[in-house]
Amino acid sequence: MEREKHSRWMKLLVITATIMVLGWALCISWAAEAKYPNRLIQVVVPYQPGFTDVVLRLFTDKWQESLGQPMAFVYKPGAAGAVGASFVAKAKPDGYTLIGSTNAPVLLSPITKELDYTTDDFAPICRLTKTPVMFTVKADSPWKTLKDLVEDAKKNPGKVTYATSGIFGTSHFPVEMFVKLAKINMTHVPCAGDTPAVTALLGGGVNMVSCTVTAVVPHIKSGALRPIGVFAKERLKEFPDVPTFSELGYPVVQYVWVSLLAPKGVPEEVVNTIYTTCKKIVEKDKSVIEDRLGKMSLLLDVLGPQEFANELKAEGAAMKGIFNDLKKSIKQ
Repeated sequence: MEREKHSRWMKLLVITATIMVLGWALCISWAAEAKYPNRLIQVVVPYQPGFTDVVLRLFTDKWQESLGQPMAFVYKPGAAGAVGASFVAKAKPDGYTLIGSTNAPVLLSPITKELDYTTDDFAPICRLTKTPVMFTVKADSPWKTLKDLVEDAKKNPGKVTYATSGIFGTSHFPVEMFVKLAKINMTHVPCAGDTPAVTALLGGGVNMVSCTVTAVVPHIKSGALRPIGVFAKERLKEFPDVPTFSELGYPVVQYVWVSLLAPKGVPEEVVNTIYTTCKKIVEKDKSVIEDRLGKMSLLLDVLGPQEFANELKAEGAAMKGIFNDLKKSIKQ
């Protein structure tokens, strides 16, 4: 009897000790998980390597030094960036899968296409850079100014042709806003990106191109192209003689930006950690970063989580309005 009683006590002690050890292990595990980051961070780029990732590296190359953990780019191109954006939208919101993207996949595509995600499926972390959209013509074009173009377009409705990176893309929307304000009619020639659009202009296939400043700078500097207007808030330091559309009476502003976002539901601590890290990197190496961005015709423009969220909301509302108007005109 005493032996059985002793055996039961021993079993109880073993069970109790096991529970305590497991509890202690779980506590350590939870504590480790609570400290962000504690492993590699993946930044999904929804394009092929060559632009977005190059820009992001100016900020992320020093993450390990600041965060104590490595960062890796994961390229998921396809469907104008929608493949990568969809992957991140469905990822676990733990801060270890982010997206480094331009406007199109996270803001424009969900408005203009039927996708399995929306802009609301992302948590804005920070906007890092921007570059405005610009109107450019060939150097031998008869149009010296935007006024010349408008007057010609009014005399010859639909005969003025312009290329963009694609229908309902970042460089197409501002043109539609301008056309509406100017009360003119131009023919849109959508291309598969900025480079093909610029090539179409250089080859004489269209009269004008609407694209990012980055895409046309080399050709402007070579003397092959001439800018006649920029969709920016103020004139560019690089091109002080090129007027903004706003100052010419057409209040249209459009930038293409590069930013970092996370899946919706990510802890606020994660958002603040990444944003603060990027902010510190900029504060420490601002002149170097600005110089490198300037060589790509990009502007340093860091916005925090709330400011970026407000910009997304405002830009999204404007784009939805334009898109709905375009759909109505197409049906008519």
